[in-house]
Amino acid sequence: MKLILITGFTLGLLSLIQAAPRVIISTDIGGSDPDDHQSMIHYLVYADQFDTEGLISSPPHKGRAKDIEDCLEAYESDFARLSSWSENYPSPNQLRALVRQGALEVQPGREPVDLSDGAKLIIERAGVEDLRPLYILVWGSITDVAQAVHRDPSIKKKIRVYSIGSWNTQQGRKERDHLYQNHPDLWWIESDTTFRGMYTGGNQAGDLGNQSFPKAHVAGHGKLGDLFMQKKKDIKMGDTPSVLYLLHGDPAKPGEPHWGGAFFQPEPVARPDYWYDIQTRSKSDSGRKGAGTVNQWREAYLRDWQQRMDRAKQLKTAP
Repeated sequence: MKLILITGFTLGLLSLIQAAPRVIISTDIGGSDPDDHQSMIHYLVYADQFDTEGLISSPPHKGRAKDIEDCLEAYESDFARLSSWSENYPSPNQLRALVRQGALEVQPGREPVDLSDGAKLIIERAGVEDLRPLYILVWGSITDVAQAVHRDPSIKKKIRVYSIGSWNTQQGRKERDHLYQNHPDLWWIESDTTFRGMYTGGNQAGDLGNQSFPKAHVAGHGKLGDLFMQKKKDIKMGDTPSVLYLLHGDPAKPGEPHWGGAFFQPEPVARPDYWYDIQTRSKSDSGRKGAGTVNQWREAYLRDWQQRMDRAKQLKTAP
């Protein structure tokens, strides 16, 4: 019989593997695109799967912290039902205490000059003694991340950034370019087109369609479901792949399959921890490179979300 010596170090590693990911969300919720409300609602019904350490409003246009708080108000209405399914859901007040206003204006010059409350929170949480990395999911402008890294580059060894690009990148282009040019050692997934697999392609038959799924499985599902439908009645939620990435697949290995996509290293020597959209045609969909690495999982992640929305609708009954 083979004996396995269980040391304190081994137990620590096992606990680390099983622990929930540490997460800060930086969102332009309330801005010109309602899909951030959709993604925040999706995140909240999965909130028992994460250690949420920050919810930052990062416009730079209309969105404000109040828009995050509106989602938390809906979450509070559904909290009794959600928490009947899992005791790990954070209380509404716990989440409210994590809301910060990020930068209201984009970076004016080549380097960040300010430090928003959101950026201060990133530095603070990155400085906590915790073996787990701190994932920063950037749904809008990357301004607050750039400010934090510029002010305290030492945080790079603790943070992992997953940013949603395309239009979002244009809202903070100077900040994005500053990070790319000056911090090649930053652990960073830059999803410029991969995220579009959330609503493009994949199995959209029957109730899995962009309009049919919310109608069948989101509408009437608590205040969170009502808010989702109020903001937008069809699936876009282009920021959600950053959350799906942490829900299914090994987040330490971006090149492997995840619900939130698979990525490649365009400069593995110069930028060993920078990951981008896979460029091969076989992984594209409708001309969106990498989108196929997300939408191949569409039925799986929508069915999983369907069960989560049911939690917002009804209490768990005793077995």
